[in-house]
Amino acid sequence: MQAMSSSLTIFSFIILIMSVVIHEVSHGYAAYLQGDLTAYYQGRLTLNPLKHIDIVGSIIVPIVTTLAGFPFGWAKPVPFNPYNLRNQRWGELLVAIAGPGSNILIALVFGLIIRFGNAHLPAPFIVLSMLVVLVNLGLALFNLIPVPPLDGSKVLFSFLPLKFQQYRFQLERYSFFLVLILVLIPQFSAFLGLIVSFFFTLITGFPLGAIGF
Repeated sequence: MQAMSSSLTIFSFIILIMSVVIHEVSHGYAAYLQGDLTAYYQGRLTLNPLKHIDIVGSIIVPIVTTLAGFPFGWAKPVPFNPYNLRNQRWGELLVAIAGPGSNILIALVFGLIIRFGNAHLPAPFIVLSMLVVLVNLGLALFNLIPVPPLDGSKVLFSFLPLKFQQYRFQLERYSFFLVLILVLIPQFSAFLGLIVSFFFTLITGFPLGAIGF
């Protein structure tokens, strides 16, 4: 039992790292397809984790949160220049949703595999697939929160009149503290956990506790 728990912890960490890398590369490709080559020139349109690792977000935080039972982390943001985007009105919105969108897509693919193939697939694969769904749902939903510097804030301000941009820039100055406050509020973590659990069950057909989460 202890060996299985250790294995799940290790795989959770690996899945988390790859998921945040895919998240950031998706931002880069969304910008690239709209004419901004910033990420391309900086060598960030690659799934090589070494190009994206952030010491705090990709090493320290994932280790701590994985051991705590809810893996979470982030990679270095992939840079892009919004002024290079062909669609100046909605271009930044498309770049913003590409990250969480990639995580939602991954969660859906593996979730549907679990739902329709669980009777024919080996148990270890089902367990790992559940981890993939859990991690990617958590990343997507957290990043969609409309608080800078999270992707949800860029989505929100894309729909607001230009006069609200000044508030965005002011909030972004304190973005680290805003996210830290969110993470440290127990009620927020519990609420986010409930939402993740709901969508996990909706997609996979299993309760989140099916594998001990």
